[in-house]
Amino acid sequence: MRTASLGLAALLAAASSWSESPLPAEKPYRVFWGDTHVHSSASLDANLFGMTGVDAARAYRFARGEAMTAANGATARLQRPLDFLVVADHAEYLGVMPLIRGNDKAMMASAAAREWRDTLSAGDVARFGRMMVEIGHSYETGKPLVSLPPGASSPWEANNRAADAANVPGEFTAFIGFEWTAMPGGDNLHRVVILRDGAERANSASPFSAFDSDDPEDLWRWLADYADTSGGDAIAIPHNSNLSGGRMFTPRRESGEALDAEYAQRRAYWEPLIEVTQIKGDSEAHPLLSPDDAFADYGTWDQFNINMSEPQQDDMQAYQYARPALQQGLSLERQVGSNPFRFGMIGSSDTHGPPGAIEEDNFWGKKAGDEPGPRRSQVFWGVPEAGMPNTLQVASGYAAVWAQENTRDALFDAMRRREVYATTGPRITVQFFAGWQLENEHLAMSDSALRKLPIAPMGARLDAALGSETGPRFLLRALKDPEGAHLDRLQIVKGWIDAEGAMREQVFNVAWSGRRSLDATGRLPVVGTSVGLDDASYSNSIGSAALEAVWQDPDFDAAQSAVYYARVLEIPTPHWSLYDKVRFGVKLPAGTTLTHQERAYTSPIWYTP
Repeated sequence: MRTASLGLAALLAAASSWSESPLPAEKPYRVFWGDTHVHSSASLDANLFGMTGVDAARAYRFARGEAMTAANGATARLQRPLDFLVVADHAEYLGVMPLIRGNDKAMMASAAAREWRDTLSAGDVARFGRMMVEIGHSYETGKPLVSLPPGASSPWEANNRAADAANVPGEFTAFIGFEWTAMPGGDNLHRVVILRDGAERANSASPFSAFDSDDPEDLWRWLADYADTSGGDAIAIPHNSNLSGGRMFTPRRESGEALDAEYAQRRAYWEPLIEVTQIKGDSEAHPLLSPDDAFADYGTWDQFNINMSEPQQDDMQAYQYARPALQQGLSLERQVGSNPFRFGMIGSSDTHGPPGAIEEDNFWGKKAGDEPGPRRSQVFWGVPEAGMPNTLQVASGYAAVWAQENTRDALFDAMRRREVYATTGPRITVQFFAGWQLENEHLAMSDSALRKLPIAPMGARLDAALGSETGPRFLLRALKDPEGAHLDRLQIVKGWIDAEGAMREQVFNVAWSGRRSLDATGRLPVVGTSVGLDDASYSNSIGSAALEAVWQDPDFDAAQSAVYYARVLEIPTPHWSLYDKVRFGVKLPAGTTLTHQERAYTSPIWYTP
């Protein structure tokens, strides 16, 4: 174990230097920060929830640091601008609500559109609830209740024009995208689709919606057709696996058939990433499946599926979280010859309000009506009968991408090869490498020098042919958010399949702050806390600004497939609900989270014999 010392200068340099190993970089690589999952008022639900004046162009300007007026009349602004953004409006009912609210003459020819307009004007909660139920039912039937009138201008093309106008290569990347919002049986199968391309190529296709199909395999066919016919490229990113009713990482197709190698290969290609953390909960690990992991119960939403129609059952959790999915991928690879769950991990917000404002002390909630104020901690998510207070919202997350430059091509390529990681909001710089000859002295090397070695970066497969029976070594370095909290510890999470075919996991503490020591079971004492519950303050009097280690798996078996990823934990800091409590003098619901330890999750590195 080593803490920040000799390698701190190298780590600082690494924040602006990265390459894909083992080839040396022509340009230095650095971390770019962004949000791949933001909605504008062209999305049905964002509009219904009160975000009526934020089009795609405004969302991109907000991401670059421009202020905007929120639904409650307050001024919202990011504390720090982002490097890239994806406006991913829902493909279903895309663009209909601005026309309905504007009383568009052609749209008003539809009786359903007139009913929606009148419902919104009436302000009748019961009537609005019935409308939402009907909309939800339309996803089940595959038949939209309202469509754009013939001759209406395309909201898809309008969003694409806004992206092209906002895209400034080298300064800010505005990606074109949309959300496929399938939810069979009320279970979440949503994917955000990101295109590598500009408007001219993107306009050659129309977004694929859940009305076309609610089977992910049909979405992959759309992606393949788009690539073949346009010459472009796109990927799909699943999110909120935690609300999928056990469907997201099931070892069976939606048809019920068992997976095969062809399915596994297509899924791994078209879905190289997952969104592991966001406002509607964290999907890294579940405490039921990881009882020995003291940090597994973070941002857990396990009460209902996404439309809150069905309560979750314990047996669903194994198919809803990233950690067991990574283990299951190893098992499936053994069975069918390919791994469908070879994914990297990012975070994003899924905000339907001020786009992407997720800092704990500057959290604007998921939707209009969730803005800072005394009311938001007193209301429930969905309906009160669900028993899910609004305080369960997680101010999360961001996507960190290692790339040579801030362009669509460079960032998209990094996403494809999974050189990315997730955070719950802090901008922690994280490096994660694996190699057979790494030693402690390599901690002093710059990123560019490291990348000349035969090593694998996060998201890659370790070359077993270069290995030895003693096992690979992992180099892990993390630097705190320069405007955030110190670091508590670095961990490596290992998953493998044992000799009996059972999925196994273990969390290793590999570097930590202070003078703590591991006990006989490998557990590390808590770091302590500096949080002031009376004033929502904290200090960096504990923890470390940077941590690093070269670690070797003590239980390595050269004949056994394994997957490894890193988790970085900050010291305890105030949760957004504590900021609300102090600012507005509100009494929070019983059990509300007041402090937490924000974190980063790297994309994994896979070892295959």
